[in-house]
Amino acid sequence: MNFLKLERFVLFACLVFGTSVLAGGIPGTEKAGTFKVVSGNVSVKRNGQTLKATPGAAVKAGDVVVTSTASFAGITLLDNTRLTAGPGSKLVIDRFSFNTTTHDGELSASINKGSLAVISGQLAKANPEKVVFNTGTMTVGVRGTEFIIEAGKE
Repeated sequence: MNFLKLERFVLFACLVFGTSVLAGGIPGTEKAGTFKVVSGNVSVKRNGQTLKATPGAAVKAGDVVVTSTASFAGITLLDNTRLTAGPGSKLVIDRFSFNTTTHDGELSASINKGSLAVISGQLAKANPEKVVFNTGTMTVGVRGTEFIIEAGKE
């Protein structure tokens, strides 16, 4: 292998490796959970695209989950937090990270309109101060295990 080919190979390897390392910090690239139940018309806005939500599909940090009237979505995050976005809701998974060994990480989500039922998972039990839910007018810190948030219209 001559020097020029070796140089190109090293550059390519660095780009591929660097991209995979950085991917965890870019919204919409790292899996936060899974749609477990989808009823009615539910969509996901991710990286400028609108996708149809289906059971088994990934939910990622940065996703915007939108439910139409008479629709809902059940999501289970990797730490076993369960979220149910009710009819006419707009849920944003602002940030999510979770270490399955140490249970360290963070969860920040916003419910801009509609309703969100939450059953907290391992992250909230180990680090409740790092789990936050926002509405247009308030921020809820998790101290319990089950609660419902209702947000007004946008």
